Amino acid sequence: MNPYTTENLIKQMPGFSSHFQKVNGIHIHYVMGGSGEPLILLPGWPQTWWSYRHIMPLLAEKYSVIAVDLRGMGDSDKPEEGHSKKNMADDIMELIATLGYNKVHMAGHDIGANVAYSFAVNHPESIDKLILLDTPPPDENMYRLPMLPVGTPVYPWWVAFNQLNDLPAQLLEGRFGLLLDHLFEKLLINKKGISDFDRSVYLQHYNHKENIRAANAWYQTFGQDIAEHKSSSKIKNPTMGIASSANYDILDNFLSHNAHEHEMMEIKNCGHFLQEERPEQIIRAISDFLN
Repeated sequence: MNPYTTENLIKQMPGFSSHFQKVNGIHIHYVMGGSGEPLILLPGWPQTWWSYRHIMPLLAEKYSVIAVDLRGMGDSDKPEEGHSKKNMADDIMELIATLGYNKVHMAGHDIGANVAYSFAVNHPESIDKLILLDTPPPDENMYRLPMLPVGTPVYPWWVAFNQLNDLPAQLLEGRFGLLLDHLFEKLLINKKGISDFDRSVYLQHYNHKENIRAANAWYQTFGQDIAEHKSSSKIKNPTMGIASSANYDILDNFLSHNAHEHEMMEIKNCGHFLQEERPEQIIRAISDFLN
């Protein structure tokens, strides 16, 4: 028995169930539980819905919580096309409509934050409140990111690496754990937030060629995302940015220019993986904002 499959993971999540739905030409996987106003949770790279495992149960006491594997992620389909964040937001829009919701709250982390932002600017009538976790969407500042060490502890070399066609999958298929361990070592401050078991959950997905290729595609469409961002209006919905100290100013600066109203919360002594490193603070921040 493989303990890392969703079928077995869901047994650790009382009150939650696993589902698939065909939307926008593909099958999307999501995990759902709770009752109340709908709250969509969108994960990032290199993770799956499991990244929200700590915060889902308590949020489900008041909300219908739906954690989604994005296009190309986890148990969802891995098509070769359609990885612009606008199209991925359309996936979520169709899922929401299929579930019968007119309006949802939405939180996204990393790539999921990119999709959540695109959802907000393209489907403002379908979102109530928006939460971005530690990551601003790509804009032209992306081109100024240092890809070489410049004296800071972390520099996002993987943004450039993921632009390459085929080579990442050729290098990492069956060996993705090397990259996974590197990222968690560099980007975690609370190392206990992601256990060896959790790493194995993520690894079983990203160790395969089609998953690596799909994840690369999220980054390879950044140019298209940036072009679409230029023509987008400001976020009309109430927005909250929750960020580690390292990314607080970057996220705040983005929202200052791209949202009509926003508030920020800094999570100190925390790395990039907020909802796993400091789940109690994230639950409290989300709950207070939505209330």
